[in-house]
Parts: sequence; structure tokens; C-alpha cells
Amino acid sequence: MKKLHYLLLASTCMLCACSSGEKQPESALMKNEARITEIINEMTLEEKVNMLHGKNMFSSAGVERLGIADMEYADGPFGIREEMEPHSWNPLNLATDSATFFPTGSALAATWSTDMAYLYGEGMAKEARRRGKDMILGPAINIQRIPTGGRTYEYFSEDPLLAGALAVGYTKGVQDNGVAVCLKHYALNNQENHRGYVDVQVSPRAMHELYLRPFEDAVRKADAYGVMAAYNKVAGYWCSENYMLQEEILRDMWGFKGMIISDWGGTHSVQAAVNGLEVEMPGSQYLGQALLDSVKAGVISESIIDKRVRNILRVRLAIEPIPASEANKEMASQPEQQQTAYEVAKRSIVLLKNKNQLLPIDLNKSKKIAVIGANAVAKQAQGGVGAGVKALVEITPLEGLLQRIGDKAEVRYAQGYPTYTRMERYRGISPIQEADKELMKEAVALAAESDLVIFVAGNNREIETEGSDRDNIALPMGQAQLAAALKQANPNLVTVLVTGAPIELYPIEPISDAMLVSWFNGSMGGLALADVLLGEVSPSGKLPFTFPITLQDVPAYKLNTYPQQFSEETSDVFVDLVNRQKDRTQRQLLAHYSEGIFVGYRWYDTKQQPVMYPFGHGLSYATFQYEGIQAKVKKNAVEVTFTLTNNGAMQAEEVVQLYASRPESAIERPAQELKAFQRVSLAPGESKQVALTIPRDDFRHWDEAIGGWQVESGKVVLRVGTSSRELSLQTEIQL
Repeated sequence: MKKLHYLLLASTCMLCACSSGEKQPESALMKNEARITEIINEMTLEEKVNMLHGKNMFSSAGVERLGIADMEYADGPFGIREEMEPHSWNPLNLATDSATFFPTGSALAATWSTDMAYLYGEGMAKEARRRGKDMILGPAINIQRIPTGGRTYEYFSEDPLLAGALAVGYTKGVQDNGVAVCLKHYALNNQENHRGYVDVQVSPRAMHELYLRPFEDAVRKADAYGVMAAYNKVAGYWCSENYMLQEEILRDMWGFKGMIISDWGGTHSVQAAVNGLEVEMPGSQYLGQALLDSVKAGVISESIIDKRVRNILRVRLAIEPIPASEANKEMASQPEQQQTAYEVAKRSIVLLKNKNQLLPIDLNKSKKIAVIGANAVAKQAQGGVGAGVKALVEITPLEGLLQRIGDKAEVRYAQGYPTYTRMERYRGISPIQEADKELMKEAVALAAESDLVIFVAGNNREIETEGSDRDNIALPMGQAQLAAALKQANPNLVTVLVTGAPIELYPIEPISDAMLVSWFNGSMGGLALADVLLGEVSPSGKLPFTFPITLQDVPAYKLNTYPQQFSEETSDVFVDLVNRQKDRTQRQLLAHYSEGIFVGYRWYDTKQQPVMYPFGHGLSYATFQYEGIQAKVKKNAVEVTFTLTNNGAMQAEEVVQLYASRPESAIERPAQELKAFQRVSLAPGESKQVALTIPRDDFRHWDEAIGGWQVESGKVVLRVGTSSRELSLQTEIQL
């Protein structure tokens, strides 16, 4: 049965077509085909192969003889990385390569705003151009399957529609401003532990409906120019040489015309060039001399090399190169981009709880404010493994409060708990530790003599890091013990969570009168947080993923499919997509996605599982009224309208959300799925009619029997509200 399952996985992918049957617009990359043919005809075989691998750490070669510039890559995806030595990870220590630290992926996702995603991409592109870069290695758009994932802070959401919409906005923002994106990590890179060899086993339906959707949207709707192959395997084959993913799905099914590059060190054989990879990064172990020898020996056809070169040249000719003499002449980070970082940050902050309207802070009552926690002064632009940002400026939570409050109140600080350090991570010391008695004593004393306590808790970039997943989601460094002691000393406790991923909150949620998530929120994060706390801005962020009560509530943990155990099972159960010899000796580490399509809120809502805070949750200082829902079924879409009113006393933004249920469906479905959303700004007392459109294709499901998309007829229940579990309006339609 297992062998048959993977035969289905491979074979069905060739049969997919959009249910609407609409022809996709031609890629902008196709404008120079005649010229590209001329260039290829003039190139030697050696020049062609030379384009298929890294030249330096972050560049690959052009053809100087023919006026084809090198491709220059900018490590991201939340800020342009500093300049590195050509063949090492050591920085060049330039005076002009400081960049804006944009809020990380989960923070951007918490805005639920495609407009913010576009501005974010635009800001990244402008800084990349000043640095002479052609392609940004981002956005990072994999689905957040587990809350412990090391790159959860980089990725957008547990929901594919939200992640896809943000990927489209980001991609358009970058490419409209003269830089290519590189979507990553394609595909199913949903964990960091053992990422270099874990083999993902996933149903075709879950793969297409959830895990590939953000990539498909960015390719189809935004004409993404680049894609990065992930480190892991899917159905037995490395992503960098996975014919099904790269050729059948990405190119043949979605019409991708750009270039695929490997993740750094993620190439494993010359077969990668046959199966879809354009560029091996950062070196030339496989797509250098070994590939050249294979072509000369007649093992690999030169036509394959020509195809790879053509895809690279499409991107190269679409992106105007910046001469090296013009790069890094001025500081990359400019006030315009710092303002964008602020606009994103202020819309990302999620108010989880506000008991007795403790927030916004009343400075007439709170004259002595205690700010407690190492995260109040910690900077998050760098840390852990992977890309960071040499930030020109990063305003911390304490700095933001001091700037905004000035002499209106006395603000004092105590560290409260130790900082988890890089050395502790290197030594394998867990961040789950007992409270530091001396630091706690100092913090409690300060809390006792203050009118209000702002406890800045959560993780840092050493705890959430590329390359490894967290062992748990508990609060680190004795923070839960400290919070309990602070509450005893002062009843007015506001907890601010600095994090990129869900945290276990049940120990501190009952004792926190107010609670916010402020994320790893970029260069202006401290100012944005202060403006929300002080009521200059009404909080409007919404959770892009569920906060479970405990880790064991998460489907991958509940079904015991993560963390994985090694198996002696060999790869002969998989389909040989390119008729190459199977590896029958390698031990397998299999990641069985046994929950299928039931990821995140799809699982919790279907199983009626209690959660700490649901997907889409986020409070406001305003009160919104929803009323008057209507729905119309049109030829290629469903339009839902309703009236939204701000009954509060201040201007505020609300993210309205629309979910669909299929109670009479003949196939297995989640209890509900997000189908549309929109950010709406309202003045006090203002009402607006909101219109949400659901394209007919968004009602489709992947039919494994036919290997393609289908739209099932029947009743659809549509619900609208402020989160996945707060849906006040309901109507029905017939498809």
C-alpha cells in the first residue's frame, strides 16, 4: 500500500489543472527569448556550466565576455544581510552596509495586510538596490506545521490562504522595484531538526491544498522570478533534485519561468541539473567540473544545460544589474524604510487580553512604571543560526517607552531573569531554567513600589533559531516563576511577549491582567509597542497561528509523528521519478504527516479542541459591530457583504475574517477554512460596508482519484467575524 501511495503522489501531479480553466498571463520573464537564444548560441559549454554554481558566497557567474553580469544574492528575508567575504561567512565590516531590520515573518503575518506585505517588499528591494543586489533570498513562506519549528519566526502562518496572500504582496513589492524574489524553502520544510535528510511523507491532497499553496500563489499571481530548493526530501528525493516538485509541479503545472537555486550546501549530485535545479550554491561540487565532465562524456545532454542557462538568463535580463562601483555608496537603510518597519510593527502587535481595560496606560494614574525583563533591552536583529541584520537602528521596548513617555511618568527597569546566550546554546544547555533568585528579588522590589508593571517576557533569537527546533514551548529562564512573584507584589501586571512563535501561556495567562504579543518586531518595534501601550495606536494585529494550551495538543505531537525516530526502511518504496538508481542503503528518517489536511486551527476546530488563543484572535481598544450579511454567487466568485461599525472612542483598524464550512460534503473536510479577509480602518462611530470576494477556485479541493482540482457542489455555510472562534454573522449559499 505504501508503494502505491507514493506512485499516486508522483503520477497525479502531472494531471492538475485549475478548476476555472482560465489561462494564466504570460510571465514577464518571457520578453527576451530571441535574445536569450542568441546568447546561448554564442556561449561555450564551459561558460554555460560556469553559470550553474556559486562564484562567491552570495553570487553566481555571468559571462563577462558577452556582457552578462553576475547574479548577486541578498540574504534575507527580513533585512538585507551585511556584506560578506567572498568565500567565508565573515563580514567585510563596511561602513555603509547597515540595513533596516524589518519585523520578521510571523510579525508581518500578524498584520493580515497585503498592503503592508507590498510595502515591506518594496522597502527590502530599495535597500537591496543600494547594495547592488539582484535577488532577495525571500520571502520564507512554508506552512507552520509545528510551533516548535526553528524558523516559525521567519514563516508566515499555519493557513495557506493567509500565507499565500502575503507572499503575493511581498513578491510584487520586491519585483515592482527592480529586484527578484527567491521563494523559500520549496517545499515542505516544516522542521529544522534533521532538515538535511528528513524525508517528508505527505498525502497529495495535503501537499497541494496546504503546503504548496503559498508557493503556487506567488508564482501564479505575482510571477515570482526565483525559488530556493529546500534541504529536506519529499517522497524519497532531495528537493534540489526532485523532478516532481521542480519540473512537474513548479514548471509544468504552475508555469514557472524563472530560476531555482539550492539552499546553501543543499545539492547532492549532478542529477540536480537534470531534475530542475539551475544554480548550486555556494560552491561547485556537483554543478561544476563534475557536471561538465558528465556532459562531455555524453551522460547528460547539453540541451539540459541550455535549458538551465535559459532560465537564469530570463531573470538576469529582467533585472538591471547595479555596477559594483555604484553599490554600497550610501547607507542602505533610509528613513523611508524605517517608517515602513514602524507601520508594519504597529499593525502586527496582538492584544491577547485586556482585563478591566488596564490598557491603554493612563499616565495620570500610573506615575511609577516598572519595566521588567531582559527582553525589554534585548535586540533581536541578530542571534542564532542563519541570516541576521546589521541593523542601523533597533529601538528596544524600554527605549520606546522612555522616548514616548518622557517626563510624564517615572520609568525604571530591572532585568528580572537571565538572558539565554549563544554559548549556552552551543553547549546544549536548555533555556528552560529556574528563576534567578537575585534578579527576581530586585525585580519584585521594584514592582512593589510601582503603580504598574510591564513584564517583557518571551524568547530571543538564540532560543528560536534556524538549524534546530525547540524541545518545548514553555516560557524560558524562569519567567513563569518571576511572573507569579511580580503579581503578588503588584496586581497591575501587563505581560508583553517577545516571540516569533507560540509560547505555552497557561502558567501566566490567569495572572496577567493584560497580555500582548510584540514579536521580533524590527528596527522600530519599541516605538510601535509604546504607541500601542499608551493608546496612541489601537492594537489591530491578529494571530497568524493558534496558541495551543500545551504542546501535546498540537496534531503532530498528539499523533506522535514529531519528533521522528530513525527507521531502517529503505527508499525502494518510493517512485523513481527520473529512472535513476535508488539508494537502498541509506537509513531513512521519515516525517509522516499523518494529520493530513488538519493542520493548525483546522485540527483544533474539527476536533473541538480547547486552545489558549485561537487563530485570528486579536483585541482592540475599540468595539466593532458586525451586521447585515448577504452573499451572492456569481459566475467565478462568491461576494459577501456586511456592515462594520466602530462603536469605540478612537480610530481603529479591524481585520475581518470569513470562514467556510461544508456540512454536507461527501469528502473529509475541516470544520471550517479561512476563505477571505480584509483590514478595515474606521473612525469613531463610522460604519462601512465591507465586501469580501471568494474566487470560485478557492472552494476547490484536490481530488486524489483524478489527480486534479475539483469544486464540489452543495451547501456552503459562510461565517464572518473577528477570529476563527468569534464569528457573529452567518449565511448560506449553494455552489
